[in-house]
Amino acid sequence: MEFPKFLLGDNTDYPTAIFVVHTEYPRFIINLENDEVEWLEDFTQEDEKELEAEAENLIEQATAFYDREISRYEE
Repeated sequence: MEFPKFLLGDNTDYPTAIFVVHTEYPRFIINLENDEVEWLEDFTQEDEKELEAEAENLIEQATAFYDREISRYEE
């Protein structure tokens, strides 16, 4: 099964949280309520250096995805 690059998630146990799931490497979940990121990968020290450069871009993409999805609900 193929998944989209980003998915929206919510949970009634976290009523104010808005989660965006990034399904491609490096996989992560960001809580847009507080910008907390949980990485779903194990990284080596070498990977972490590369990740630092890419993380900001991926988080911006996740936020843009959320904004786009919400704007589609409002139409």
